[in-house]
Amino acid sequence: MPDRPRGPRLRRALLAALVTLAVAVPVSGAARPEAVSAPAPTALGPLRDASPAALEERYAVSRSDIRAAEPAADAHGDLKRAASLRGMAAPGRQFLSFDGRDGGRSVEVVGELSSARWIAVLVPGAGVGLDAYGRLRRDARALHRELGEDGAVIVWLGYRSPATISPATLTTGRADQAAPGLRALVDEVRAVRPAARISLLCHSYGSVICARSAPGTSADALVLYGSPGVGSDDAAALRTGARVWAGRGGDDWIARVPHVRVRVPFVATVGFGTDPVAEEFGAEVFDAGDGGHSDYLRPGSRSLTNLARIVAGAEPLGASR
Repeated sequence: MPDRPRGPRLRRALLAALVTLAVAVPVSGAARPEAVSAPAPTALGPLRDASPAALEERYAVSRSDIRAAEPAADAHGDLKRAASLRGMAAPGRQFLSFDGRDGGRSVEVVGELSSARWIAVLVPGAGVGLDAYGRLRRDARALHRELGEDGAVIVWLGYRSPATISPATLTTGRADQAAPGLRALVDEVRAVRPAARISLLCHSYGSVICARSAPGTSADALVLYGSPGVGSDDAAALRTGARVWAGRGGDDWIARVPHVRVRVPFVATVGFGTDPVAEEFGAEVFDAGDGGHSDYLRPGSRSLTNLARIVAGAEPLGASR
């Protein structure tokens, strides 16, 4: 059931939703560039073997697919995409899969998946993609350095991320589409690395995807940070055996987003309900420091330290409940 706020809170939420829809729909529709074409990727199938040799073979195939997509971006005149793809195809990069079509999908490994004791799956939020992939790579490397050689980080860009200011960021539509792919990846990693500890690190809109994939997940921990809410009233509604954590930086603007769900006639249910760091949600709250919305994996930050500790199965530093 949607939350049913009363009085001024309801009016503010409705106004925010309607204004966003009224502004973002025509602007995003008018400004959206033509999709950059790319060839179909090699059919790889599910991950079934995490031996070093098998992984290297898979990485090589994905590297070839990335290189094949670069000329298409050049021909389209998208120099930013082409430059990003050149970086992604560099020697030593490790992609379990890549598909340059429809905005792009990729799954990259930082570290040694074949031997890692702790595996973090980064699930990004809105406003990321192949064109802005550098910041995902930066965050993954920072987390891997914090974890050390016993850890591996999987950057899961398995969906078409919505623009930061767009109607898609207000509903669960993209998350509903993305969740089966995330659940499948976690199941595959669990099958090939059964003894490893697997944590989903879910940022912003990515937390909505994680919540949608949570029922029955084989992940050990589900970490929601910078979250607008997940579309569930509380952690129990996620129907997961994973330990559920939540955190928010002291300077994160997401705190000002109304934590409601409102049904907008003829459109959709807008908003994601209960704040994951609120006591009534029931998650274990960790100290995420004083950073902003994009600072959770900043080197030297309290949030990075605590995210790494959760991934490694240790208790985070600072106050929690």
